Amino acid sequence: MPLTQKAFHGISQDGQKQRQRLRWYSKGEIIPLVAPGIWQVCQGIVQLSKINLDGEEVLLGWALPDTSFRIGLAALETYQAQALSEVHLKWFSMIELEASPHLSHTLFNQLGHRIQQTEALLAIAGLRRVEDRLQQLLFLLKQEMGEPVAEGTRLSVRMTHQNLANAIGTSRVTVTKTLGELHNRGMITFDRDRHIIVKHGIVCNNL
Repeated sequence: MPLTQKAFHGISQDGQKQRQRLRWYSKGEIIPLVAPGIWQVCQGIVQLSKINLDGEEVLLGWALPDTSFRIGLAALETYQAQALSEVHLKWFSMIELEASPHLSHTLFNQLGHRIQQTEALLAIAGLRRVEDRLQQLLFLLKQEMGEPVAEGTRLSVRMTHQNLANAIGTSRVTVTKTLGELHNRGMITFDRDRHIIVKHGIVCNNL
């Protein structure tokens, strides 16, 4: 049965609205933290961090596909969202969320996963030894963005040594040294693109 003109017009408007809310960002780009509203990740991984008064970047977590992130108005100048890969995002304004209880319920539930990530990172930061912090961070990354390969679990995004250092509160030099030790002990390896592969030796210590 052919679509009526009215129904066709409604579908066209809906498709146009979906296209209008889509945004594409290349790897390394800083994503504008427009407020008030919520970003939803459709593809790729976004790294979220906070810039301290001394200019140091502190990692807060990652927004993965089918998760959302939002930064409050008062914090826009100190928070940063960066594409770790090519990312496709959808933007939803607070007006849209207030008009759709189902949409707001879905997106705010997705924000809950981000809170769990932050709690895990805080627990890791409380560990005394750098090696323990790095091992537990790699386990968390394995859970969040790992993909199975023959040698173990490959992190789908190439994490720099500085990324890892920021996450566990140490220096890049210390991370490079500790990664070398873990590699020598057969706990991690690297693929040809320098993505970390976590082998089965790294386990969670029930943080």
